[in-house]
Amino acid sequence: MRELVDAVQRMQDYIEQHLRVQITLEQLAKAAGYSPFHATRLFKEIVGIPTSEYIRARRLARAALQLRDTADRVLDVALDTAFESHAGFTRAFTNRFGLTPEQYRKNPQPLALFQPRSARHHFLHMTKGAIEMTEQTRANTVFVQVMERPARKLILLRGRRATDYWGYCEELGCDVWGVLTSLKGALDEPIGMWLPEGLRAPGTSVYAQGVEVPQDYAGPVPEGMDMIDLPPCKYMLFQGEPYPDEEMGQAISAIWQAMERYKPELYGWQWADEVAPRFQFAPVAERGYIEARPVQALR
Repeated sequence: MRELVDAVQRMQDYIEQHLRVQITLEQLAKAAGYSPFHATRLFKEIVGIPTSEYIRARRLARAALQLRDTADRVLDVALDTAFESHAGFTRAFTNRFGLTPEQYRKNPQPLALFQPRSARHHFLHMTKGAIEMTEQTRANTVFVQVMERPARKLILLRGRRATDYWGYCEELGCDVWGVLTSLKGALDEPIGMWLPEGLRAPGTSVYAQGVEVPQDYAGPVPEGMDMIDLPPCKYMLFQGEPYPDEEMGQAISAIWQAMERYKPELYGWQWADEVAPRFQFAPVAERGYIEARPVQALR
């Protein structure tokens, strides 16, 4: 199974590296190391959609962010994402998002951008035991620093029962991240978080996903999401070493173990879990897994 997952991961990596040019089935099959027939069948089986649909959705997601964040002409955005004409790009963009590129540029609004999970992520989802707190986790250097967050707002989508990432995905699906990524004016990338009791609405989940925005944010709030105030606070941020993609579970476990063993009192701090959410950034192998927990100075 791991060999098949790695083959699909190679196809996903190839797609991300070549979104600006045409991608052929033969090129994907070569990246996978299988015949075109077996490569496409395997991709759909693990990812859930055909390669052609996946490629188009990723190109349109990239195009939307380019329209939002640059002054590039619509035609240039179309060509940058391998569409052959303004008309073809406009038709595809409108079919997916319900508005034209020009309309979106004038009034950026929340969009369900396609932000797919990797094949290895799918594999971990099927084998959740890969992220258990276990003594077998390999040794890992963990970088720890205190960071300060100003007063801000948090746009989040609550669940009802979820206590962790896996439960949240099963309850609400995996489209939330794409919508959060589309919000203009965010302070940072989207986060998954464990909410303290004081920030949980009655009958809602401990775990949620959201994005922080400035205190004076006046942009749209996606349907079904809440916007709440967060006070200024300090966080202790834990960041692990870069890791191979296939060791994502171990990398997360290493940070959890490090946080469990850490004694902030030795450095003049104490955990302040009731003040703000504990949060995690999306795991990215090249930068290492990152998680942060609120602290306050010892009196």
